[in-house]
Amino acid sequence: MEKTIFITGASSGLGKATAKLFQSKGWNVIATMRNPENETELTQLDNISLLPLDVTNLEQIKTSVREAISLHDIDVVFNNAGYGLMGAMEGLTDKKIARQINTNLLGVLRVTQAFIPYFREKKSGLFISTTSIGGFMGFPLHSIYHATKFALEGWSESMSFELSKFGIGIKTIAPGGISTDFAGRSLDFNKQAEYSDIENKLLEVVDVMMKNASTAEQIAEVVYEAATDNKDQVRYLAGVDAHMMHERRLEIGKESFRKEIGQQFL
Repeated sequence: MEKTIFITGASSGLGKATAKLFQSKGWNVIATMRNPENETELTQLDNISLLPLDVTNLEQIKTSVREAISLHDIDVVFNNAGYGLMGAMEGLTDKKIARQINTNLLGVLRVTQAFIPYFREKKSGLFISTTSIGGFMGFPLHSIYHATKFALEGWSESMSFELSKFGIGIKTIAPGGISTDFAGRSLDFNKQAEYSDIENKLLEVVDVMMKNASTAEQIAEVVYEAATDNKDQVRYLAGVDAHMMHERRLEIGKESFRKEIGQQFL
């Protein structure tokens, strides 16, 4: 029986890699993005439908979800749209803070909420959201990004209880570094002179991290695993670096790990 996945943020990186992987496995894919008219690669593939979706636009969420449901019987919703806001909180404008929360957090909540009645009625369905190893631990100059990713982890765990009674699952994919254009197109780095020393250190650390980063295709394999393993499991760490950091934190404890991270920025 053919299955269908609905993906947000499918124009590049993990979203696009996931669309291509599921298509290659025989799934129907509804790939959403802000500007589908600019997409050239996914349009060449069979069984991929493109829809416009800006996850900060509540009315467009409702319209696109209705249209998606009319196209196919949907089995999985992959909340992947997001970007990283970087910089000292002191210097962030309220507009930038709101944009980060609207995209990374409220976008996921609103897309999910729009699909719940549909999944509840059919008594099945699965939500998967891209979080981050940054949903478990904090790094300098990423406070608002972490606020959204920590929030998604806690929200998903809570949602697992209310959705399970209707046969609906919810899962998170928590990657470490992904060697995509996230560090370019999907990163908003807000620099501030008073924090230049820590900014420079952070760029050095990110540079090292990206050398050990997973490919988007490797992380997409974890999304496919989560979508098809039928496990009652909320969290999926993705990537060697994410596993290593998580294990180190468990080994030495949260506070010692926090101090160890801090030492890198002295």
